[in-house]
Amino acid sequence: MSRTISGFFWIALYLLVVLLPVGLMLVPPVPSGRGFWLEFSVALGFVALTQIAVQFVLIARFKRVTAPYGIDVILRYHRQIALVAVGLVLLHPIIIVIDNPSRAKLLNPLGGNWASRSAWGAIFSLIAIVVTSVFRERLRLNYEMWRLSHLVLGVAAVVFAQLHVSMAGLYTNTFWKHAVWIGIAVITVGLVLYLRVWKPVRQKEYTWRIAAITPERGDTNVLTLEPVGQDGMTFEPGQFAWIKLEGTPFTLEEHPFSFAGSAEKPGRIEFGVKALGDFTKRLKDIAPGTLAYVDGPHGAFSIDRYPAVGYVFIAGGVGITPFVSMLRTMADREDPRPVMLIYADKSLDDAAYHDEIERLKERLQLEVRYVLESPPDHIEVDTGQITSELLERHIPKERFTRAFFVCGPPAMMAAVHKSLIGHDVPERHIHMERFDLA
Repeated sequence: MSRTISGFFWIALYLLVVLLPVGLMLVPPVPSGRGFWLEFSVALGFVALTQIAVQFVLIARFKRVTAPYGIDVILRYHRQIALVAVGLVLLHPIIIVIDNPSRAKLLNPLGGNWASRSAWGAIFSLIAIVVTSVFRERLRLNYEMWRLSHLVLGVAAVVFAQLHVSMAGLYTNTFWKHAVWIGIAVITVGLVLYLRVWKPVRQKEYTWRIAAITPERGDTNVLTLEPVGQDGMTFEPGQFAWIKLEGTPFTLEEHPFSFAGSAEKPGRIEFGVKALGDFTKRLKDIAPGTLAYVDGPHGAFSIDRYPAVGYVFIAGGVGITPFVSMLRTMADREDPRPVMLIYADKSLDDAAYHDEIERLKERLQLEVRYVLESPPDHIEVDTGQITSELLERHIPKERFTRAFFVCGPPAMMAAVHKSLIGHDVPERHIHMERFDLA
Protein backbone atom coordinates (compact mmCIF):
# COMPACT_ATOMS: atom_id res chain seq x y z
CA MET A 1 0.00 0.00 0.00
CA SER A 2 1.47 3.39 -1.00
CA ARG A 3 1.90 6.11 1.62
CA THR A 4 -0.80 8.22 -0.06
CA ILE A 5 -3.37 5.42 0.01
CA SER A 6 -2.32 4.52 3.55
CA GLY A 7 -2.73 8.14 4.61
CA PHE A 8 -6.28 8.31 3.21
CA PHE A 9 -7.09 5.00 4.88
CA TRP A 10 -6.08 6.16 8.35
CA ILE A 11 -7.92 9.47 7.95
CA ALA A 12 -11.09 7.63 6.88
CA LEU A 13 -10.79 5.20 9.79
CA TYR A 14 -10.20 8.08 12.19
CA LEU A 15 -13.35 9.89 11.03
CA LEU A 16 -15.35 6.68 11.25
CA VAL A 17 -14.23 6.06 14.84
CA VAL A 18 -14.85 9.65 15.94
CA LEU A 19 -18.36 9.72 14.44
CA LEU A 20 -19.22 6.25 15.74
CA PRO A 21 -20.87 7.61 18.93
CA VAL A 22 -23.36 9.68 16.93
CA GLY A 23 -24.30 6.57 14.96
CA LEU A 24 -24.77 4.59 18.17
CA MET A 25 -27.10 7.28 19.51
CA LEU A 26 -29.44 6.73 16.55
CA VAL A 27 -29.73 2.95 17.02
CA PRO A 28 -32.91 2.01 18.95
CA PRO A 29 -33.80 1.97 21.74
CA VAL A 30 -33.24 5.70 22.25
CA PRO A 31 -34.70 8.10 24.85
CA SER A 32 -37.86 9.93 23.71
CA GLY A 33 -39.27 13.38 24.40
CA ARG A 34 -35.91 15.17 24.52
CA GLY A 35 -35.21 18.49 22.82
CA PHE A 36 -32.63 19.18 20.09
CA TRP A 37 -30.16 21.08 22.27
CA LEU A 38 -30.06 18.39 24.92
CA GLU A 39 -29.45 15.75 22.27
CA PHE A 40 -26.84 17.97 20.60
CA SER A 41 -24.94 18.45 23.88
CA VAL A 42 -24.92 14.68 24.48
CA ALA A 43 -23.59 14.12 20.94
CA LEU A 44 -20.79 16.63 21.61
CA GLY A 45 -19.90 14.82 24.81
CA PHE A 46 -19.72 11.43 23.09
CA VAL A 47 -17.61 12.77 20.21
CA ALA A 48 -15.27 14.45 22.70
CA LEU A 49 -14.89 11.23 24.68
CA THR A 50 -14.01 9.29 21.54
CA GLN A 51 -11.55 12.02 20.52
CA ILE A 52 -9.84 11.78 23.90
CA ALA A 53 -9.60 8.00 23.62
CA VAL A 54 -8.10 8.30 20.12
CA GLN A 55 -5.36 10.54 21.53
CA PHE A 56 -3.87 7.46 23.17
CA VAL A 57 -3.55 5.88 19.73
CA LEU A 58 -1.81 8.97 18.36
CA ILE A 59 0.87 8.96 21.07
CA ALA A 60 1.50 5.20 20.96
CA ARG A 61 3.99 5.63 18.06
CA PHE A 62 2.50 2.97 15.80
CA LYS A 63 4.71 3.24 12.73
CA ARG A 64 1.96 2.17 10.33
CA VAL A 65 -0.19 5.04 11.59
CA THR A 66 2.53 7.69 11.60
CA ALA A 67 4.42 6.67 8.45
CA PRO A 68 2.25 8.55 5.89
CA TYR A 69 2.50 11.85 7.78
CA GLY A 70 5.51 11.79 10.10
CA ILE A 71 5.18 11.53 13.85
CA ASP A 72 5.95 15.24 14.33
CA VAL A 73 2.77 16.03 12.34
CA ILE A 74 0.82 13.46 14.34
CA LEU A 75 1.95 14.95 17.66
CA ARG A 76 1.14 18.50 16.56
CA TYR A 77 -2.31 17.32 15.56
CA HIS A 78 -2.59 15.54 18.91
CA ARG A 79 -2.02 18.82 20.74
CA GLN A 80 -4.44 20.80 18.60
CA ILE A 81 -7.31 18.31 18.49
CA ALA A 82 -6.97 17.66 22.22
CA LEU A 83 -7.82 21.34 22.81
CA VAL A 84 -10.85 20.94 20.55
CA ALA A 85 -11.97 17.86 22.50
CA VAL A 86 -11.65 19.73 25.81
CA GLY A 87 -13.73 22.57 24.34
CA LEU A 88 -16.46 20.10 23.36
CA VAL A 89 -16.41 18.60 26.84
CA LEU A 90 -16.92 22.06 28.38
CA LEU A 91 -19.74 22.88 25.95
CA HIS A 92 -21.61 19.71 26.95
CA PRO A 93 -22.74 20.88 30.45
CA ILE A 94 -23.03 24.52 29.39
CA ILE A 95 -25.57 23.70 26.67
CA ILE A 96 -27.48 21.43 29.03
CA VAL A 97 -27.90 24.24 31.56
CA ILE A 98 -28.74 26.88 28.95
CA ASP A 99 -31.41 24.53 27.56
CA ASN A 100 -32.93 24.12 31.02
CA PRO A 101 -31.68 26.47 33.80
CA SER A 102 -33.12 24.15 36.46
CA ARG A 103 -30.16 21.86 35.74
CA ALA A 104 -27.76 24.52 37.10
CA LYS A 105 -27.22 22.40 40.21
CA LEU A 106 -25.26 20.01 38.00
CA LEU A 107 -22.59 22.71 37.67
CA ASN A 108 -21.75 22.29 41.36
CA PRO A 109 -18.91 19.73 41.50
CA LEU A 110 -19.96 18.74 45.02
CA GLY A 111 -23.69 18.68 44.28
CA GLY A 112 -25.76 16.99 41.63
CA ASN A 113 -25.48 13.21 41.46
CA TRP A 114 -22.67 10.70 41.01
CA ALA A 115 -22.97 10.92 37.25
CA SER A 116 -22.37 14.69 37.29
CA ARG A 117 -19.57 14.34 39.87
CA SER A 118 -17.81 11.83 37.62
CA ALA A 119 -18.20 14.28 34.75
CA TRP A 120 -16.49 16.96 36.81
CA GLY A 121 -13.68 14.54 37.61
CA ALA A 122 -13.10 14.17 33.86
CA ILE A 123 -13.35 17.92 33.27
CA PHE A 124 -10.88 18.79 36.03
CA SER A 125 -8.45 16.15 34.73
CA LEU A 126 -8.64 17.56 31.20
CA ILE A 127 -8.21 21.15 32.37
CA ALA A 128 -5.15 20.08 34.38
CA ILE A 129 -3.69 18.45 31.25
CA VAL A 130 -4.17 21.65 29.26
CA VAL A 131 -2.71 23.90 31.96
CA THR A 132 0.34 21.73 32.63
CA SER A 133 1.00 21.37 28.90
CA VAL A 134 0.53 24.97 27.78
CA PHE A 135 2.29 26.45 30.83
CA ARG A 136 4.80 23.65 31.47
CA GLU A 137 7.84 25.92 31.41
CA ARG A 138 6.22 28.60 33.56
CA LEU A 139 5.20 25.94 36.08
CA ARG A 140 8.80 24.63 35.97
CA LEU A 141 7.64 21.10 35.33
CA ASN A 142 10.54 19.03 34.05
CA TYR A 143 9.94 16.84 31.02
CA GLU A 144 9.70 13.56 32.97
CA MET A 145 7.27 14.91 35.58
CA TRP A 146 5.14 16.43 32.81
CA ARG A 147 4.99 13.11 30.95
CA LEU A 148 3.98 11.26 34.13
CA SER A 149 1.27 13.80 35.03
CA HIS A 150 0.04 13.83 31.40
CA LEU A 151 -0.33 10.06 31.46
CA VAL A 152 -2.02 9.84 34.86
CA LEU A 153 -4.42 12.70 34.16
CA GLY A 154 -5.27 11.31 30.72
CA VAL A 155 -6.20 7.92 32.12
CA ALA A 156 -8.16 9.58 34.95
CA ALA A 157 -10.12 11.66 32.41
CA VAL A 158 -11.12 8.57 30.43
CA VAL A 159 -12.07 6.59 33.55
CA PHE A 160 -14.18 9.43 34.99
CA ALA A 161 -15.82 10.01 31.62
CA GLN A 162 -16.67 6.33 31.29
CA LEU A 163 -18.20 6.34 34.79
CA HIS A 164 -20.26 9.37 33.81
CA VAL A 165 -21.55 7.67 30.64
CA SER A 166 -22.37 4.45 32.50
CA MET A 167 -24.20 6.16 35.37
CA ALA A 168 -26.09 8.58 33.12
CA GLY A 169 -27.27 5.49 31.28
CA LEU A 170 -29.46 7.14 28.65
CA TYR A 171 -27.47 5.87 25.71
CA THR A 172 -25.99 2.77 27.33
CA ASN A 173 -29.38 1.22 28.03
CA THR A 174 -28.58 -1.99 26.20
CA PHE A 175 -25.87 -4.51 26.92
CA TRP A 176 -24.12 -4.09 23.57
CA LYS A 177 -24.06 -0.28 23.78
CA HIS A 178 -22.64 -0.47 27.27
CA ALA A 179 -20.09 -3.01 26.06
CA VAL A 180 -18.91 -0.63 23.31
CA TRP A 181 -18.07 2.12 25.79
CA ILE A 182 -16.48 -0.30 28.25
CA GLY A 183 -14.44 -1.62 25.32
CA ILE A 184 -13.22 1.89 24.46
CA ALA A 185 -12.04 2.39 28.05
CA VAL A 186 -10.31 -1.00 28.09
CA ILE A 187 -8.54 -0.29 24.78
CA THR A 188 -7.40 3.08 26.10
CA VAL A 189 -5.85 1.56 29.22
CA GLY A 190 -4.40 -1.20 27.05
CA LEU A 191 -2.63 1.39 24.89
CA VAL A 192 -1.05 2.88 28.00
CA LEU A 193 0.19 -0.56 29.03
CA TYR A 194 1.49 -1.14 25.51
CA LEU A 195 3.49 2.09 25.44
CA ARG A 196 4.77 2.00 29.02
CA VAL A 197 5.14 -1.75 29.64
CA TRP A 198 5.12 -3.87 26.49
CA LYS A 199 7.36 -1.63 24.36
CA PRO A 200 10.01 -1.28 27.10
CA VAL A 201 10.00 -5.07 27.56
CA ARG A 202 10.63 -5.47 23.82
CA GLN A 203 13.37 -2.83 23.94
CA LYS A 204 15.38 -5.09 26.25
CA GLU A 205 15.82 -7.40 23.28
CA TYR A 206 17.34 -4.58 21.21
CA THR A 207 19.88 -3.07 23.54
CA TRP A 208 22.57 -0.56 22.53
CA ARG A 209 25.57 0.82 24.33
CA ILE A 210 27.45 4.08 24.07
CA ALA A 211 30.49 3.63 21.84
CA ALA A 212 31.63 7.24 22.13
CA ILE A 213 30.58 10.76 23.01
CA THR A 214 32.69 13.30 21.14
CA PRO A 215 32.54 17.09 21.24
CA GLU A 216 31.48 19.05 18.17
CA ARG A 217 31.25 22.77 17.48
CA GLY A 218 28.39 24.80 18.87
CA ASP A 219 28.20 23.14 22.29
CA THR A 220 27.09 19.97 20.53
CA ASN A 221 28.06 16.40 21.36
CA VAL A 222 28.03 13.48 18.96
CA LEU A 223 26.46 10.41 20.57
CA THR A 224 27.51 7.16 18.89
CA LEU A 225 25.73 3.93 19.77
CA GLU A 226 26.64 0.36 18.83
CA PRO A 227 24.28 -2.64 18.98
CA VAL A 228 24.52 -5.31 21.67
CA GLY A 229 23.60 -8.79 20.43
CA GLN A 230 21.67 -7.51 17.39
CA ASP A 231 22.36 -6.26 13.89
CA GLY A 232 21.61 -2.58 14.28
CA MET A 233 18.90 -0.32 12.93
CA THR A 234 17.99 0.64 9.38
CA PHE A 235 16.63 4.14 8.96
CA GLU A 236 16.06 6.79 6.33
CA PRO A 237 18.39 9.82 6.32
CA GLY A 238 16.72 12.67 8.22
CA GLN A 239 14.66 10.52 10.59
CA PHE A 240 14.96 10.55 14.39
CA ALA A 241 14.61 8.24 17.38
CA TRP A 242 13.78 8.47 21.09
CA ILE A 243 16.77 7.62 23.27
CA LYS A 244 16.86 6.32 26.85
CA LEU A 245 20.17 6.33 28.77
CA GLU A 246 21.37 5.62 32.29
CA GLY A 247 18.56 3.36 33.41
CA THR A 248 16.08 0.72 32.40
CA PRO A 249 13.83 0.87 29.33
CA PHE A 250 10.96 1.62 31.74
CA THR A 251 12.29 5.08 32.58
CA LEU A 252 10.25 8.14 31.64
CA GLU A 253 13.43 10.06 30.78
CA GLU A 254 13.37 9.73 27.02
CA HIS A 255 14.47 12.28 24.44
CA PRO A 256 14.11 12.57 20.63
CA PHE A 257 17.27 13.15 18.58
CA SER A 258 17.87 13.19 14.81
CA PHE A 259 20.17 10.65 13.24
CA ALA A 260 23.39 12.30 12.08
CA GLY A 261 25.09 9.25 10.58
CA SER A 262 24.75 7.73 7.14
CA ALA A 263 21.77 5.48 6.53
CA GLU A 264 24.18 3.24 4.63
CA LYS A 265 25.95 2.41 7.91
CA PRO A 266 23.24 1.04 10.24
CA GLY A 267 25.66 -0.95 12.40
CA ARG A 268 26.62 2.12 14.44
CA ILE A 269 24.12 4.94 14.75
CA GLU A 270 25.04 8.54 15.49
CA PHE A 271 23.11 11.51 16.86
CA GLY A 272 23.97 15.19 17.17
CA VAL A 273 22.91 16.51 20.59
CA LYS A 274 23.10 20.21 21.46
CA ALA A 275 23.46 21.06 25.16
CA LEU A 276 20.19 22.92 25.74
CA GLY A 277 18.67 21.28 28.85
CA ASP A 278 19.62 19.31 31.94
CA PHE A 279 19.88 15.97 30.17
CA THR A 280 21.73 17.22 27.10
CA LYS A 281 24.18 19.24 29.22
CA ARG A 282 25.21 16.21 31.27
CA LEU A 283 25.41 13.90 28.26
CA LYS A 284 29.15 14.48 27.87
CA ASP A 285 29.72 13.06 31.36
CA ILE A 286 28.04 9.69 30.68
CA ALA A 287 30.61 6.92 30.43
CA PRO A 288 31.13 4.90 27.24
CA GLY A 289 29.69 1.41 27.62
CA THR A 290 26.53 2.70 29.28
CA LEU A 291 23.48 0.82 28.00
CA ALA A 292 20.98 2.66 25.83
CA TYR A 293 17.52 1.92 24.47
CA VAL A 294 16.31 3.25 21.12
CA ASP A 295 12.72 3.66 19.92
CA GLY A 296 12.80 4.35 16.22
CA PRO A 297 13.21 5.22 13.52
CA HIS A 298 10.44 7.81 13.28
CA GLY A 299 9.62 10.75 11.04
CA ALA A 300 8.97 11.50 7.39
CA PHE A 301 11.60 14.24 6.97
CA SER A 302 13.82 12.41 4.52
CA ILE A 303 15.09 12.67 0.97
CA ASP A 304 14.12 9.00 0.57
CA ARG A 305 10.46 10.01 0.96
CA TYR A 306 10.61 12.85 -1.56
CA PRO A 307 12.81 12.09 -4.58
CA ALA A 308 13.71 15.11 -6.71
CA VAL A 309 16.22 16.22 -9.33
CA GLY A 310 18.00 18.21 -6.61
CA TYR A 311 17.62 19.57 -3.10
CA VAL A 312 17.81 22.79 -1.11
CA PHE A 313 18.53 22.28 2.60
CA ILE A 314 17.87 25.24 4.92
CA ALA A 315 19.18 24.73 8.46
CA GLY A 316 19.23 26.84 11.60
CA GLY A 317 21.44 25.92 14.55
CA VAL A 318 21.18 22.29 15.62
CA GLY A 319 18.69 21.84 12.80
CA ILE A 320 21.75 20.92 10.74
CA THR A 321 21.77 17.40 12.23
CA PRO A 322 19.27 15.66 9.90
CA PHE A 323 20.95 17.32 6.93
CA VAL A 324 24.31 15.87 7.92
CA SER A 325 22.65 12.45 7.82
CA MET A 326 21.24 13.20 4.36
CA LEU A 327 24.56 14.49 3.01
CA ARG A 328 26.57 11.58 4.41
CA THR A 329 24.07 9.12 2.97
CA MET A 330 24.18 10.79 -0.44
CA ALA A 331 27.98 10.70 -0.37
CA ASP A 332 28.05 6.98 0.51
CA ARG A 333 25.57 6.32 -2.32
CA GLU A 334 27.66 8.42 -4.73
CA ASP A 335 24.51 10.43 -5.43
CA PRO A 336 25.18 12.93 -8.26
CA ARG A 337 22.17 15.19 -7.64
CA PRO A 338 22.95 18.84 -6.79
CA VAL A 339 22.39 20.11 -3.25
CA MET A 340 22.42 23.63 -1.92
CA LEU A 341 22.82 24.01 1.86
CA ILE A 342 21.92 27.33 3.50
CA TYR A 343 23.15 27.11 7.08
CA ALA A 344 22.39 29.83 9.64
CA ASP A 345 24.04 30.10 13.06
CA LYS A 346 25.56 32.62 15.44
CA SER A 347 29.16 32.20 14.28
CA LEU A 348 31.41 29.76 12.50
CA ASP A 349 32.53 28.39 15.88
CA ASP A 350 28.89 27.62 16.67
CA ALA A 351 28.25 25.87 13.36
CA ALA A 352 28.17 22.17 14.25
CA TYR A 353 29.59 19.78 11.64
CA HIS A 354 31.27 22.63 9.74
CA ASP A 355 34.44 20.60 9.11
CA GLU A 356 32.40 17.56 8.03
CA ILE A 357 30.35 19.65 5.62
CA GLU A 358 33.48 21.10 4.04
CA ARG A 359 34.88 17.59 3.52
CA LEU A 360 31.62 16.44 1.95
CA LYS A 361 32.02 19.10 -0.76
CA GLU A 362 34.70 16.85 -2.24
CA ARG A 363 32.28 13.92 -2.57
CA LEU A 364 29.06 15.69 -3.56
CA GLN A 365 27.77 18.33 -5.92
CA LEU A 366 27.29 20.50 -2.86
CA GLU A 367 27.07 24.29 -2.61
CA VAL A 368 27.09 25.76 0.91
CA ARG A 369 25.98 29.24 1.96
CA TYR A 370 26.66 30.20 5.58
CA VAL A 371 24.50 32.87 7.21
CA LEU A 372 26.19 34.08 10.41
CA GLU A 373 25.27 36.72 12.97
CA SER A 374 28.97 37.21 13.78
CA PRO A 375 30.89 36.44 10.58
CA PRO A 376 34.67 35.84 10.58
CA ASP A 377 37.05 38.13 8.71
CA HIS A 378 38.83 35.45 6.67
CA ILE A 379 35.88 34.10 4.64
CA GLU A 380 33.00 35.69 2.77
CA VAL A 381 29.58 34.73 4.17
CA ASP A 382 26.11 36.20 4.43
CA THR A 383 25.45 38.08 7.64
CA GLY A 384 22.42 38.38 9.89
CA GLN A 385 19.56 35.95 9.43
CA ILE A 386 17.85 34.09 6.60
CA THR A 387 15.64 36.67 4.93
CA SER A 388 13.43 36.73 1.88
CA GLU A 389 16.03 38.80 0.03
CA LEU A 390 18.78 36.31 0.91
CA LEU A 391 16.70 33.40 -0.38
CA GLU A 392 15.95 35.32 -3.57
CA ARG A 393 19.71 35.67 -4.18
CA HIS A 394 20.57 32.05 -3.52
CA ILE A 395 17.60 29.86 -4.46
CA PRO A 396 18.50 27.91 -7.62
CA LYS A 397 16.69 28.80 -10.82
CA GLU A 398 15.24 25.28 -11.01
CA ARG A 399 13.23 25.94 -7.83
CA PHE A 400 10.13 24.29 -9.31
CA THR A 401 11.83 20.90 -9.56
CA ARG A 402 13.97 20.83 -6.42
CA ALA A 403 12.69 19.70 -3.04
CA PHE A 404 13.17 22.13 -0.13
CA PHE A 405 13.86 20.84 3.38
CA VAL A 406 13.78 23.24 6.34
CA CYS A 407 14.79 22.53 9.94
CA GLY A 408 15.61 24.93 12.78
CA PRO A 409 14.02 27.21 15.38
CA PRO A 410 10.25 27.68 14.95
CA ALA A 411 10.45 31.40 14.17
CA MET A 412 13.09 30.82 11.49
CA MET A 413 11.09 27.99 9.92
CA ALA A 414 7.92 30.07 9.79
CA ALA A 415 9.76 32.98 8.15
CA VAL A 416 11.51 30.70 5.63
CA HIS A 417 8.25 28.94 4.74
CA LYS A 418 6.52 32.27 4.11
CA SER A 419 9.44 33.45 1.97
CA LEU A 420 9.56 30.26 -0.10
CA ILE A 421 5.85 30.50 -0.84
CA GLY A 422 6.37 34.17 -1.74
CA HIS A 423 9.08 33.13 -4.20
CA ASP A 424 6.69 30.74 -5.95
CA VAL A 425 8.11 27.52 -4.51
CA PRO A 426 5.21 25.01 -4.64
CA GLU A 427 3.89 24.01 -1.20
CA ARG A 428 4.23 20.33 -2.08
CA HIS A 429 7.99 20.83 -2.52
CA ILE A 430 8.49 22.25 0.99
CA HIS A 431 9.18 19.81 3.84
CA MET A 432 9.72 20.92 7.42
CA GLU A 433 10.91 19.21 10.61
CA ARG A 434 9.93 20.63 14.00
CA PHE A 435 11.72 19.71 17.24
CA ASP A 436 8.88 20.48 19.65
CA LEU A 437 7.59 16.95 20.29
CA ALA A 438 6.60 17.45 23.92
